[in-house]
Amino acid sequence: MDIMVGDVLKMKKNHPCGNALFDVLRVGMDFKIRCTKCGREVMVPRTKVEKNIKEVIRK
Repeated sequence: MDIMVGDVLKMKKNHPCGNALFDVLRVGMDFKIRCTKCGREVMVPRTKVEKNIKEVIRK
């Protein structure tokens, strides 16, 4: 899957704050993503992110 820094990911599951949109800050073996609502940053393994993506929004 071709995901770049700056893309916005809409995930299948919501963040605990209720938002499903995340900004991509870093790409590699792990993704660093930031919730667009509360600003929480999370490092997640690539396989887990790619499995849970519903939509990629290009900027």
